[in-house]
Amino acid sequence: MFKSVFTISKMDCPSEESLIRMKLEGLPMIKRLVFDIENRKLTVFHSEENPEIEKSLKELNLGAEHKETIIVHQDEFIDNTSVQSKLLWTVLIINFAFFLIEITTGFISKSMGLVADSLDMLADALVYGLSLWAVGSTVTRKKKVARLSGYFQLALALIGLVEVIRRFISFEEVPDFQTMIIVSILALIANSVCLYLLQKSKSKEAHMKATMIFTSNDIIINTGVILAGVLVLLTQSKYPDLIIGSIVFLIVVRGAFRILKLGK
Repeated sequence: MFKSVFTISKMDCPSEESLIRMKLEGLPMIKRLVFDIENRKLTVFHSEENPEIEKSLKELNLGAEHKETIIVHQDEFIDNTSVQSKLLWTVLIINFAFFLIEITTGFISKSMGLVADSLDMLADALVYGLSLWAVGSTVTRKKKVARLSGYFQLALALIGLVEVIRRFISFEEVPDFQTMIIVSILALIANSVCLYLLQKSKSKEAHMKATMIFTSNDIIINTGVILAGVLVLLTQSKYPDLIIGSIVFLIVVRGAFRILKLGK
């Protein structure tokens, strides 16, 4: 068994990871990919030496650079994807459940902050779902799903931004700050539980670290919506909610473009 280490200078999120997975999975000599997004490093376990691995990585234009290839013992090649998959399924289900909760309560309470946060939850669930579905699915099918998911997410985010602009320039009722605060606190608790479970796994693999980063970002966004709710209470104004909604919608747009990149 061989272990090749590459630095990927432009790999900084799960989108690049999925892009690399889809590019390399067709090579039969590859047995396992280990990502370290934090350090922008990829470790490839493969059964034979083959220049096609490095060539395929360079074709992605992500700044791939080969560092070393060494022979390793079989016991170093341990696959713990079953445990990781269960954790990712847990995070996916929680994210999708709170997408449904937040988008429903967001429209009821007239809070664009909650609606935007719900789409951020959906964006995370889509990325986790694509990663989980990577096993046993064809590259063409995965790319098609990535494109559809990206366009769907982008369309929702753009509609949300248009609605924010409309509410900025027209007379609108002040959103229900109580619903904003309560639902965001529940989402904050849910994301904190996800982060605890992921950290408890002590996984050093990149896609798990990336999930932790996503969840940490969600906690920050939840806190922002709670703060917006408090400001709505103190000012009796719609603007704190619209401002946080705009920020989160832009984050969702950025995520949509990353997902669309997977479908190329």
